Amino acid sequence: MTTRNGPLSDLLVVDLSRALAGPHATMMLGDLGARVIKVENPKGGDDTRGWGPPFRWPSASGHGGTREAAGAQDDTGRESTYFLSANRNKESIALDLKDDEDRQVLVDLVARADVLVENFRTGVLERLGLGIESLQEVNPRLVVLSITGFGHDGPEGGRAGYDQIAQGEAGLMSITGSAPDDPQKVGTPISDILAGMYGAYGVVAALHERESTGRGTVVRTSLLAATVGVHAFQGTRWSIAGEVARAQGNHHPSISPYGLFRCRDGAVQIAVGSEGLWHDFCAGFGLDPDAEGVATNPERVSRRERVVELVESVFADWDAAALLDRLDEIGIPAGKVRTIDEVYAWEQTASQGLLVDVEHATLGRLTLPGPPLRFFDGGGREVTATEHAAPPVLDENGDEIRAWLKET
Repeated sequence: MTTRNGPLSDLLVVDLSRALAGPHATMMLGDLGARVIKVENPKGGDDTRGWGPPFRWPSASGHGGTREAAGAQDDTGRESTYFLSANRNKESIALDLKDDEDRQVLVDLVARADVLVENFRTGVLERLGLGIESLQEVNPRLVVLSITGFGHDGPEGGRAGYDQIAQGEAGLMSITGSAPDDPQKVGTPISDILAGMYGAYGVVAALHERESTGRGTVVRTSLLAATVGVHAFQGTRWSIAGEVARAQGNHHPSISPYGLFRCRDGAVQIAVGSEGLWHDFCAGFGLDPDAEGVATNPERVSRRERVVELVESVFADWDAAALLDRLDEIGIPAGKVRTIDEVYAWEQTASQGLLVDVEHATLGRLTLPGPPLRFFDGGGREVTATEHAAPPVLDENGDEIRAWLKET
């Protein structure tokens, strides 16, 4: 077995989930050192293994290639970049849960596990004879994380949920876009990812509680719950102030100037988040901070179009690079809009451990987005795990896991 380090290195997680919400939760636990065993359907494995293009193929040299580099060939050994994004630091075993022998392997895993994660539709585990009561009879200390689309109960409990549907149903699309009549989804499957993050957070809390009770509990969340959970001030605008938030492009609804502003050769983003910063901004660019109608933040919010006009009138004489230097000089939070490739080439990204190199069993050396947490001891020395495992091929560890179960 692989040697693990990290704060959760003494834990075993059985991952019955697929797609993204559950796999993201288990990847987070794996990043923290837990041993994660991903249980997959023998017929194709996790659905996301086929979600593409883009795909990555093995090559004769032992290093993966794109479809173009691989040439005309069948789909043997390919992996989708989607699957590779959510399954680092895991092992894979293929089990047919309708088969008695394979189902017993899962029961044996559950008996040894600390955590089980699943995102089946409500009732599926029960029909397989693996309902919550049955699982906790096998292992009373088991913490179960269950993720659904819209919740386990209520008038629409058990309804199937996919990320974009949840973004729409949970109100996120209505506040994202260039204007109220232009609803847009977020560019990543954010409802899935948030459900995974909240789920992992709940698991850690349940494990802490188990230390005093000796028993596991069931943690439940959903794409709906996770998305509503990050409404933040947009939620209280309605629940307290009675205002229905709508999409308004790249400008903050409650702070001004705060957003994307055009300059001579492009655009920059600024965040003038206090009256002090407003005065500094005006002093730096020759504006009157007490001008009629824009002296206070509430006035600037109500007259946002006028503020945008003022800001862009002074930015029009600046190239973006020089403008960002000037904003930094006078202490105004600012930044550019980077493309994904620019982010991955940015030295700051690498310095934060946000890129990890792994050796895949068939694709060779891969660079993956890395975990967003780092750990340090009291002396300021970093103790973050520096070795990560590549996402597994289907059933890559099946024989090893079965042998381990027999030994233990």
